[in-house]
Order: sequence, then structure tokens, then C-alpha cells
Amino acid sequence: MTPVKVSTRGDYASRALLSLALHDDAERPTSVRDIAERTGLPQPYLEQILLALKGAGLVRSKRGVGGGYVLARDPSEITLGQIVSAVDGPIAAGDFGEPHQNGACDHEGQCVLLTVWADVGAHMREHLDSFTLADIAARAQGLRSTTPIFT
Repeated sequence: MTPVKVSTRGDYASRALLSLALHDDAERPTSVRDIAERTGLPQPYLEQILLALKGAGLVRSKRGVGGGYVLARDPSEITLGQIVSAVDGPIAAGDFGEPHQNGACDHEGQCVLLTVWADVGAHMREHLDSFTLADIAARAQGLRSTTPIFT
């Protein structure tokens, strides 16, 4: 069975924002170079990802000497779902269309499956939105349990 995967962009965006949350200093921006060094992410790709996160209102930037990025909101107000959506677009189990739209139910059983896929996508979004950047930072710092989240 092939697992549903978070894209590399989604993973890198999450890692970059986690780094900002772990080294939170709203007064002093963190350079892209520093984020790249701390996370082991390639700097050119990280720059593109941070621009997308800025466009989504998750980070703010400062130009010039001493410039860089800071979180635009408190880590408790940023969810994994928001981060992944900012760089990958809407979270869905697949690109199958919506039931009962544009002839989506023209074939045997198709409408039932489209409903199931839509439901799976909703559960994925709900689960990712249940984790805030603050939760993940606390786990990374050993302040919360790192036991598996699925049982």
C-alpha cells in the first residue's frame, strides 16, 4: 500500500518554521543561511519556500544587514496544515474532483469513491491542523511526549 505523502516542500517548510520557533526572537530576524545551516536544507530551495510562506502570512521578512525571517504569528497559532497548504496548495487525498460536479459520477461506483476520497482528505487536513508549531517545538525540546500519534 502506497502511503499518502507530504511533499518535500511541505517537509522543508515545516522544518524551516520549526527552526524559527525553536530560536524565536521576534526582534531579531534569522537569515536564510542560518536556517539552512540549522536544518540542513539547501539554501536556494529554502529561499523559494520562505517566499511562499511569506505570501501565506506565516513569516515576515526584513531586508538588508541583519535581515532575515521571523514568524508572523505566535507558534501556537500556526498549524502543520497551514504550513503544508502554504507551499503545496489544498491538502487532499487525490485530485479526483468532487462528487456530483462536472459529470464526476458518470461511471459505476465512482460517486461513492469520490465521497470517500473527499472524506480522507478532510481527515488529513483535520489531523495536520491538530498540531501547532508550538506543540512540535515542545516535542523537539523534550517538553512533551514523542510517542507515536497513531494507535
